[in-house]
Amino acid sequence: MAMMGVQVLEAGVAIFSAAAFSRGLSPEILSVYRQATAALVIAPMAYFSRRRASSTISLGLKEFVLLYIAALLGPTINPIALFEGISLSSSTMSSTMSNLVPGLTFVFTAAIGLEKVNIRSLRSNAKIIGTVISVSGAMSMALLKGPKLLNEGIVATKSSSGSSGETWLLGSLILLGNSSCWAIWTIMQVPISARCPDPLLSTAWMCFFGSIQTTAVTIFLKTDPQAWKPHSNLETYDATMTKGIASASIIVLQARCIARRGPLFSAMFSPLCSVIVTTLAAIFQKEMVYTASRTLSPDPSLSRSDNSPALRSLSICTYVVAIGNLVPKLN
Repeated sequence: MAMMGVQVLEAGVAIFSAAAFSRGLSPEILSVYRQATAALVIAPMAYFSRRRASSTISLGLKEFVLLYIAALLGPTINPIALFEGISLSSSTMSSTMSNLVPGLTFVFTAAIGLEKVNIRSLRSNAKIIGTVISVSGAMSMALLKGPKLLNEGIVATKSSSGSSGETWLLGSLILLGNSSCWAIWTIMQVPISARCPDPLLSTAWMCFFGSIQTTAVTIFLKTDPQAWKPHSNLETYDATMTKGIASASIIVLQARCIARRGPLFSAMFSPLCSVIVTTLAAIFQKEMVYTASRTLSPDPSLSRSDNSPALRSLSICTYVVAIGNLVPKLN
């Protein structure tokens, strides 16, 4: 239930981000507001939690190095890449690329020895097949766009249908890098939870480091002081309530679940976000939903009308198989 709640929160972040970006808010500046608000929200909770705790936790240099690197990959690079990818493509594409997280997590954990792979094991083969299909499904949604499935009669705009072909592909590549960073961040929670068993404390430090890192990066990228000023109430609400509180809740819940069930269990819920975002974006943002086509063009006017049934069903079977096959072995 906790991980399902995480996916609902991430879906809300993606939807509100797309709406804020369409009104001119910078992805980098939004990341600064997000981390600063999250740090302010989680720090008092961590402080009072440690005061009531019977045991003490001492953090040394190794722990702070782990938290700093995790903050760089998670709260810093992850939201900047996520928001930049959404602004170049769409909120639906961001949730689609997040479906690569289970496959990437499986590959990375197998590479470093956290996940044992036995080609003679049915469980290992199921994970490998699920990884291949999840990657294929994400690539099909990034490269293929056929006739409209929902909101067919609505005129396409920048906020509802994404961007041109070049920016759409660039946004997809940025979101791919975002998923890779998130998979590595998920794996890093294993040693962090072992050295710092309090998820509130580790989250507070990661948000603190992340706010410093994102501020330094954004000051370098955004030299205009006017760019830091929100232009509407939606931008203010999105930067504080949605990003700050939701981000703090997501990190705490994920850290707790990873400590109990492992990184792969946490990552396998990522495909659920795609279903939620696609549905809500089509209803509230009138975002176009397309079936797949053999034409490798993000422009629906250049796509062919003869859709491949295999490609049309690929996105659906991708997420079902990925969830079913990437479930860790329950003890």
